[in-house]
Amino acid sequence: MASVSYQIANLLEKMQSNDKDFRFMATNDLMTELQKDSIKLDDDSERKVVKMLLKLLEDKNGEVQNLAVKCLGPLVNKVKEYQVETIVESLCSNMISEKEQLRDISSIGLKTVIAELPQAPGGLSGSICKTITQRLTTAIERQEDVSVQLEALDIVADLLARFGNVLSTYHTNILNALLPQLCSQRQAVRKRTIAACSNLVLSCNNTCYCSLIEHLYRGLSSKASNTQKRTYIQCSAAVCRQSGHRFGEHIENFVEKINEYSGEEDDELREYCLQAFESFVNRCPKEITKYIPSIVELCLQYMTYDPNYNYDDEDEDDDDRCIDIMEGEDDDEEENDEYSDDDDMSWKVRRAAAKCLEAVISSRMEFLAEFYKTLSSALIARFKEREENVKSDIFYAYIALLKQTKASVSTNIDPDSMEQETPLYLLQLQVPSIVKGVYSQMREKSIKTRQDCFQLLKELCNVLPCALAGHIGDLIPGIQYSLGEKNSSSNMKIDALSFIYCLLTSHPPEVFHPFIPVLLPPVINAVGDNFYKITAEALNVLQELVKVIRPLNTPSNFDFTPFVNDVYTCTLIRLRASDIDQEVKERAISTMGQIVCNLGDYLCNELSVCLPLFLDRLRNEITRLTTVKALTKIASSPLGIHLPIIKDAVPILGSFLRKNQRALKLSTLLLLDCLIKNYSQSLNADLLQHVIAEIPPLLDESDLHIAQWTLVILKSIAELHPRALVRKNMTKYILPEIMNLVKSPLLQGAALHSMLEFFQALVVCRIPDLGYNELLNLLVSPIAGLVNNQTLHKQAYYSLAKCVAAVTVKCSDKALPVIHQFIYDIQNARNDAQHIFGLLVIGEIGRKIDLTSVGKLEQDIIQSFSAVSEEIKSAASYALGSICIGNLPYYLPFILNEIQNQPKRQYLLLHSLKEIITCLSSTPEGVRVLLPFVPAIWQQLFLHCECGEEGTRNVVAECLGKLTLIDPANLLPKLQESLSSPSPLMRTTVVTAVKFTISDQPQKIDPLLRLCIGQFLNTLQDPDLNVRRVALVAFNSAAHNKPSLIRDLLDSILPQLYSETRVKRDLIREVEMGPFKHTVDDGLDIRKAAFECMYTLLDSCLDRIDIFEFLNHVEGGLKDHYDIKMLTYLMAARLAQICPGAVLQRLDRLVEPLRVTCTMKVKAHSVKQEHEKQDELKRSAMRAASALLGIPDADKNPHLSEFIAQIKNSSDLQSIFDSIQKDSLGSSHHDCFMMDQS
Repeated sequence: MASVSYQIANLLEKMQSNDKDFRFMATNDLMTELQKDSIKLDDDSERKVVKMLLKLLEDKNGEVQNLAVKCLGPLVNKVKEYQVETIVESLCSNMISEKEQLRDISSIGLKTVIAELPQAPGGLSGSICKTITQRLTTAIERQEDVSVQLEALDIVADLLARFGNVLSTYHTNILNALLPQLCSQRQAVRKRTIAACSNLVLSCNNTCYCSLIEHLYRGLSSKASNTQKRTYIQCSAAVCRQSGHRFGEHIENFVEKINEYSGEEDDELREYCLQAFESFVNRCPKEITKYIPSIVELCLQYMTYDPNYNYDDEDEDDDDRCIDIMEGEDDDEEENDEYSDDDDMSWKVRRAAAKCLEAVISSRMEFLAEFYKTLSSALIARFKEREENVKSDIFYAYIALLKQTKASVSTNIDPDSMEQETPLYLLQLQVPSIVKGVYSQMREKSIKTRQDCFQLLKELCNVLPCALAGHIGDLIPGIQYSLGEKNSSSNMKIDALSFIYCLLTSHPPEVFHPFIPVLLPPVINAVGDNFYKITAEALNVLQELVKVIRPLNTPSNFDFTPFVNDVYTCTLIRLRASDIDQEVKERAISTMGQIVCNLGDYLCNELSVCLPLFLDRLRNEITRLTTVKALTKIASSPLGIHLPIIKDAVPILGSFLRKNQRALKLSTLLLLDCLIKNYSQSLNADLLQHVIAEIPPLLDESDLHIAQWTLVILKSIAELHPRALVRKNMTKYILPEIMNLVKSPLLQGAALHSMLEFFQALVVCRIPDLGYNELLNLLVSPIAGLVNNQTLHKQAYYSLAKCVAAVTVKCSDKALPVIHQFIYDIQNARNDAQHIFGLLVIGEIGRKIDLTSVGKLEQDIIQSFSAVSEEIKSAASYALGSICIGNLPYYLPFILNEIQNQPKRQYLLLHSLKEIITCLSSTPEGVRVLLPFVPAIWQQLFLHCECGEEGTRNVVAECLGKLTLIDPANLLPKLQESLSSPSPLMRTTVVTAVKFTISDQPQKIDPLLRLCIGQFLNTLQDPDLNVRRVALVAFNSAAHNKPSLIRDLLDSILPQLYSETRVKRDLIREVEMGPFKHTVDDGLDIRKAAFECMYTLLDSCLDRIDIFEFLNHVEGGLKDHYDIKMLTYLMAARLAQICPGAVLQRLDRLVEPLRVTCTMKVKAHSVKQEHEKQDELKRSAMRAASALLGIPDADKNPHLSEFIAQIKNSSDLQSIFDSIQKDSLGSSHHDCFMMDQS
C-alpha cells in the first residue's frame, strides 16, 4: 500500500508541472495504474487523485484534458462513494459553466462515469445517478443555453438506458422536464428528447407511460404545425420500438391519426408516418393485424410517389439503351435515370414505403398468398425506380417475400400443392414478370443495383429450382455485362460468378446448352484474373460448367468438343502454379478432377501432363485432402480414365489411413474402394499390402463410419483380390479386430450391413483354413467362451447371429446340419446366453431359407416361451416371427392359431406377428406375399384390441397400422367404423393404429387419410383421458411427418389442444404411502403430449398459429411440473428464433418464471436426484434466457437485463451461463433447441 501511495504521490507532483509534456505523461501513467485490478488507494490518495483530475479537466492543453477524462472511467470503480459524488457534483457544475470547452469536457466526463458505474440495483450507482438526474433535469428546463440542454438530454438518455429502474422515483420529474422540449424550436433538441423518451419507457411505471402516450396523442390531435406533427409521430414510433408490448393497447388511436396525416402535402411528414407504421408492424404484430390491409394500400400508393419524374419516357427508351450497352457504346451523356433534384424529397417517402412493406412481408407469413396477388406485381413494377437507394430497398422487400416463401415451403409439402393457390404456385406465375423487371436493371451502370438483381435471382433459384429454365437467354446479356472489364468491380464479378454457380446447380444441364458459347468465354477469362477471389469463384463455376457441357448421368446430344481444350488449358495454368492462394490451389485441383472425370477420354494426350501434378499435390500436406476427393471423382468416372499413377498413389494413400485426420481417412477409404472396384487389373496383392497393413486400427467402434468403409474395402479385396488377404494377415491382425467390432453394442445399421457383406465375401473366396467351418467356429466362440455369469451386450447376440446366418446362407448346403446343431443347443443349453444365441441364429437363417423340412421346429421354439428369462422369451418370439418370413403359408396359420388358443403367450406371439408384418411390409415383394393373409391376420388382431394390457394393445395397434398401409382402401374404413365403439380401449387402439399409418414418405394411403383424419382427431374431445392422450400423440405424428394432413383442421383442433395444456385439479389425487402422503397428477402425461404437439407445430404450421394465443399457453407451461418446464424452455428458445417480434412483446411475462427457476433452492436433506433435476432445470432455463437475449433489442428490456445481471452476479449461475453461450456459438443454433421426438 505504501509503495502505491508513494507512486501516486510522485505522479500527482508531476501533474502540477508547468511543462505540458510532464503533465501528459504523468496522467498517462496514472491511467495505466488505475486500470490494474490489484491497485488499492488509501483515503488520502483517493482525495488527492480526484482533486487533481478535476483540476486537469480545466488544463490549458487539450490532450491533457482528454486523458484526464479517460482516467475518470477506471477511477469510479476504485474510489469510495463520496469521492464519486464529488466528481459528479463538479462535472454537473461545470456543465453549466460559461466556458464552452469546459462544458464539453465535463459532458464527456459524465458520460464516461455513467458508462463505468456498476449496474447493481441501489447502492453506489443509485445515489450517484439520482444526484446527476436532479442536476440535469434542471439543466434541461433552462432553455437559454441550447448547448447545455443538448448535452444534458444526451446524458439523461444514457442514464435512463443503463439505470432506468434505479431512477424510478425521478421518472415523473424527468418526463415533466422532457415533454416541453418536444415543442422546442431546435431540431437537435427535439431529436435528443425523443431518444430520452424512448429510453424512459423501458423502465417507467404504467402511470408515467400513459402520461407520455396521452401527451403524444394530444399533440397529434391538436392543430399543431407540421413540424410538431412530425416530432410527435417520430416520438410515437420511437416509443413503440422500445415498448411494443405496452404500446399495443394504445395503437388504435395513433394509427387513425397517422393515417390521416399521411395524406398531407408534406414529404417529410409522409416519411415519418410510414416509418411509424413500420415500427407498429414490427413491434405490435397482434394489435396491428386489422390495419395491415390499409397500411399495405398506403405503402403501395407512396412507393410509386414520384411527382417530378415521368417513367413512361424511360420505358420507351429502355430497349434502345440495352442494345447500346450490348454493342459496347460508351456513352457518358446524362441519361434520364440519373435525373436528380436537390429539393426533391419524394425519394425518402418511397424508401420509407418500401421498408414498411418489407416489415409487413417479413412479419406476416399468414398473408403470403395474398401478398403474391397484391404486392408482388407492384414491387416488380417498381424495379425501374430511379433512385439507387430506394431501388435497393424495393429489391430487399421482394427478397423478403422470397425468403418467407422458402420458409413456408417446408410446411406445405403436399403433392397437389402446385394445383392450389399456394405461394409457390403464385410465385411460379410471377417468374416471367420478375425476369422482365430485372432485365434492364442487370445492365445498369450502378453496381449496387446489379448486385441486388443477382441477390434476388439467387433467392428465386433457392426457393423455386428450375424457375429460370425458360429465361436463361434473357439473363445472359446481364451476366456478360457484369463480367466485362469496363463495367465491373471485383465484388461485382464475384457476385455475377456466384449467381452463375447458383443458376447451374439449380437447373438441368440441357437448358444451358444453347448459351455455352456465350457463357463460357467470360468464365474462362475470370479464371485468369489477377484477384484470387475472382479466380477461386470462377473455378467453382467452371467445375459446374464441365458437368453441364457433358453430363455423365443423362444422355445428351450437345457437342462439347470445341470447348474441351480451352477449359483444360485455363485450369492447367492454375493447377501448375505453386505461388498462388490456398483457396485457388484447392479449387484448381477440384476443377481439374471434374474435367478429367467428364472429359478425360478427349484429353488422352494431356493426361500424362496433369496426372503427375495430382501425384505431387497428393504428397503435399495442405492439398492432399482436396486431391484425394478429386481422384475419387476420376476413379469413379464411367469413362474408365486410364490412371498410370495408381502404383505410386496406393502406397501414399495407405499412409493416409494412419493420419490423425478423420476427413482424410474417410475420403481415402472412399477412393481406395473406387480403385479396387474399377481398377482391379492395375492392382496386385503386393500393392494392396500397403493398405491392408493400415486396416486393423480402423476397425474400431469409436468411429463406426470409418469402420463401415474399412469393411467395404475388405469386402472388395475379398471379391477381387482374395490372395491379398493372406492367412497370416487375416487371423493375426484383422479378424480379432473384426470380432471385437461384432461384439460392440454400437454395431448396427450400415456398419452391420457392411460386416455381413464382408463375411459373405470372405466365405466364398476360399482362403485356406478360413472356410465355412472355421468362420462358424470363430463366430460362435464368443458365446461358447462365456463362463459362470459372464454376458455379452444384447446387440452382440443379434450381430453374431446375423453373421452366422450370412455365411450359412452363402453355403446353403450347410444350413440344415447347422440348424439341427443349434436346436440341440437350445434344448440342452448350459446357460441363457447359449439359449438366446441358438434361437437368434435359427431365426436369422429362417428369414432367408425355408426351414419347414426341419420337423417340429416351431414347437421347439415355442417351448422357450416358458423360460424364466425375459431375454430368452424375447429371442424366441423374434425367432418364431423370423422363420415364418421364410415360409409364410406354412407357419402363419400356426402363429394365428396359437394367438387364439394360448392367452398366456399372447403378448410374445403378437410380437412374432409384428416382426412378420414389419419385415414383409417394407418391400413390394414382401407385400405381395403377405396380402392374401391380411384378412385372417386383421380378424385375429381385432379380437385383442380391447386387451387390458397396454403393451399388448400397442403391439396390436402397430400391426393394424402397418397392415392398413398395405391395403388402405379396404382397411381404413374398418378403423373408422371402430371409432364409434363404446369401449375406450378399442378407441385407444384404433387411434394409435392411425399414428402408424403416417410416415414422412409419400404413401398410397395419404389421399384417403386426408379425407378422414379429422374424424380420427375428433377423439381429442373423447371423454376418456387415455383416448385423448393417444389422439394427441397421433396428431403430433401427423404434424411432424405430414403436416399437410392437419393444416386445414387447425382452427378446430387448436382450442382442444390448448385446453389440454391446463392443469386440471380434478385429475390430481393424494395417495397415502405409509405415514407419507404423495400427490399424483393423472393429467401430467396428457399435458406433456399437448406441449409436444405445440412444439412440433412451431416447425410445421407456424403460419397457421395465432402466436400470441400460443404464447399464453407457453407462459402457463413455464410454471408447471418439471417435465413440462423442460419442454416449454425449449419452446421459448425456439420461439425467440422464429418469432422474435412476438416474443419481445411478451418478454416480461416469459422472464419471470425463468428467474424463479434459477433462484429456487433445493430443500435441505434432498436426495441427489433432486439436486440433479434442479441443476438441469436451471441449465435449461438459462439456455432459454440466452436465446431470448439474442432477440434484437431484447437487451434493452429491463426485466431481462436485470435477470442477466442477477445471473452474472452469482458465481454458480455465471459459470453455467457462460458455458451455455459458448455451446450455442459452437453449434448450429437451431440444433440447440431441438426436441427429442422419439
